[in-house]
Order: sequence, then C-alpha cells, then structure tokens
Amino acid sequence: MDPAQGPARRRGEPDMRLVARTAKYASLVGASVMVLIPLLVVLFASFKTRQEYDATGPLTPPENWLNLANFATAWTDGQMLRGFLNTTLILAVSLAGTVLVGTLAAYAINRFAFRFKRLILGAFLVAALVPGVTTQVATYQIVKSMGLVNTPWSAIVLFMGTDIISIYIFLQFMQSIPASLDQAAMIDGASRFTIYRRVILPLMKPAIATVVIIKGIAVYNEFYIPFLYMRSPELNVVSTALFKFKGPFGAQWETIAACTMIVIIPTVVIFLFLQRFIYNGITAGATK
Repeated sequence: MDPAQGPARRRGEPDMRLVARTAKYASLVGASVMVLIPLLVVLFASFKTRQEYDATGPLTPPENWLNLANFATAWTDGQMLRGFLNTTLILAVSLAGTVLVGTLAAYAINRFAFRFKRLILGAFLVAALVPGVTTQVATYQIVKSMGLVNTPWSAIVLFMGTDIISIYIFLQFMQSIPASLDQAAMIDGASRFTIYRRVILPLMKPAIATVVIIKGIAVYNEFYIPFLYMRSPELNVVSTALFKFKGPFGAQWETIAACTMIVIIPTVVIFLFLQRFIYNGITAGATK
C-alpha cells in the first residue's frame, strides 16, 4: 500500500465526521421545525381578533399578545370546565381499569401454564394489528345493545377493553421479574393474589407509570370515541368541546385556536414533568 494513502485517509476522516454531524443536526432541526410550525400557527391565531385573523398570514405574530378574549370565549361558550371534569372522570376510571386488567393478564400469561396460551398471545397480536375503525360498526352495535350509548361508560369500556399495547408493556416487564420471588412468597404461605398484590404490583411501578402516561395522553386526546358514543352536550370532553365553534356556515378559527391551546397546555406540562418515566418504563424490561 502506498504510504501516502495513510495521511490522506486520516485527513478525510474528520471531514466525514463533520458531514455526518451536520446531517444529524440538520435532520433534527428540520423535524423540529415541522413539529413546531403548526403549534406556532395555532398560538398566533389564538391571540388574534377575527379581523386580524382574516387580514394576516398564518405565521404573522399577533399585534396584541395580551388579547385573551378568545380564551375567555372558549372557556365559557365551550364549557371547558365541564369538559375537563368529564375527561377527568373517564380518564381516572379508564386508567384504573387498564392497569388492573393489564397487570392481571400479564401476570396470568407469564406465570401460569395453560392450554391455548400461544393462541391467546397470537390473538392479542392480531387484535393490535387490526385498525380499530374497521370494526366500529360491530363495536357500535355491541355498545348499543348494552345500553351504554350516550353514557360515560361507553368510552370507559372501550378504553379499558381495547388496549393490547398496555398488556404487551406489562408482559415485557414481567419477564424481568424472577419467578423465584413468587416461590419464596409461596413458601411463606402467600396466596397467588397476595403475591400479585404485594410482590408483583410494587415491582411493576415503572411499567405502570409508563402505561398511565401513554394511555392517559391517548384518552385525553381521543376525539372519535367521545364524538360517536357521547353525543349529549352534558357529556362533552375537552376534545369534542372544540366542535362547538364549527358550524355549517363557517368556523370561529381564532376561538378554536384558543380552545386548542387550552387543551394542549396540560398535556405538555405533564409530559415535561413525567417524560423520564416513559423512557425508563419502556426500556426497563429490556435492560434488567
């Protein structure tokens, strides 16, 4: 090999690292811009008047950042307080049911040997791959036959019974909990339910935190199920409250933008404070 190729290759390596680093940061900046521009458009529109919104572009900042009239209209006319109360009720019951059903299912599948175990796991996988919208006609007929349409229980039952991903998260974490802990507890006289309650549940706190955050954000942002199954105005949640300001003859886009900001703020704040639980919970089963 030509000795001159060695220094030339070493001189080229920093250039390639610089190109790779530049491409990495360029892709991150591009992705951030794509995500932030829609939020900026909504933020600017929420502070504009109707005339200002019609006369300016979407990325034009508002003239008055202290114009809170749209937020007041969204809060009062959109009945956002009732929407937050209904959302909180559905969210709390759905999350409690999801954690209970998901941890029990993961515990049973991981710790017990029974017939058709692989078939059940395969059915879970198939159910997770089938788009939910393709089964809505049959789902609506079932919910209607149960008398749950136009009640909060329609959304609660659907949120609790259609969450295969949470079961897989719990299953992944269960594999990191040694079965020897169960055997030691059984030697001490503990029943299966006592083992589940006092041994398994405390050790699954990271996975439970992950499911609560991911599922909670999904339920909070869900529009289709509340809009389809809870049509009464008294049952409006925060996502369907936005629909009050859109009619057949136009829409109050500046008020819708203010209402959107009211809905977004709690999600962003909760995610910023609890994001480490999401990352830790998702990777815990693979690293233990």
